Amino acid sequence: MSEIFNEIPAGTHPAYASPDYKSTLLRAPSRRPIRLPQTLTEITGPHPGADVIGPTLADFTRCHGGEALGERIIVTGRVLDEDGRAVPNAVLEIWQANAAGRYNHPVDQHDAPLDPHFDGSGRVTTDADGRYRFQSIKPGAYPWKNHHNAWRPNHIHFSLFGPGVATRLITQMYFPGDPLLALDPIYNSIPDADARARLVSHFDLDVTESEYALGYRFDIVLRGRHATPMEL
Repeated sequence: MSEIFNEIPAGTHPAYASPDYKSTLLRAPSRRPIRLPQTLTEITGPHPGADVIGPTLADFTRCHGGEALGERIIVTGRVLDEDGRAVPNAVLEIWQANAAGRYNHPVDQHDAPLDPHFDGSGRVTTDADGRYRFQSIKPGAYPWKNHHNAWRPNHIHFSLFGPGVATRLITQMYFPGDPLLALDPIYNSIPDADARARLVSHFDLDVTESEYALGYRFDIVLRGRHATPMEL
């Protein structure tokens, strides 16, 4: 009964093919998906914990002997299941553009400066209460050529690993009040307005550190009626 009650409503996750998000038309499945049952190996491990992937890298603002440029932010939240219970020991990988809206990646040729002291990536693991926390620079918007004068809103990418390497979910976090959200085909590929809103973080004065960094809270719900949209 609980599984029926907590079923993910239609429209929570984006469609594989969203016409306004043009690259999905090239990579979306053209045939009906085939369900592949999980084996014991995929269900039980190996768990990609800190002992496997390396130490926590929770401060992106200091790198290569210097401090990154831009608006410092602190992001925290909890990873929860469909019943609001904490998910401990979940590994979150995070990546983002720098304050000028450019990724530290050779494929990104946006005409914006790279920051020698900002790699824009790291990882954290949730504690016993399902809580994570990291410090970064607020990412800038950037053009992405999907349509005329197309700009991506400020956002941070999250990749979550579960109890095995095959249990991986990917989502994005946005910032409140961003005018580009209404124009963004990726954000708007999620049909349900309430589900879209769950991708927008909340400014939190209690997380904010005086004279240092603004704080944002972003909870991630893995399943159920209040699930965070994934596969973005």
